[in-house]
Amino acid sequence: MRRVVVTGIGLVTPLACGVEESWSRLIGGKSGLNAITDFDVSDIPSKIAG
Repeated sequence: MRRVVVTGIGLVTPLACGVEESWSRLIGGKSGLNAITDFDVSDIPSKIAG
């Protein structure tokens, strides 16, 4: 069994990188979901990502 040390917290979300910015956008009603536009999604069931 390996030992693990947690030294802090952090967030990487579709809203932002970082706890404060992610929280601010979340309570501000922002969505991390959006239409996929970087590549062709015609053969993919999902057309949104976050």
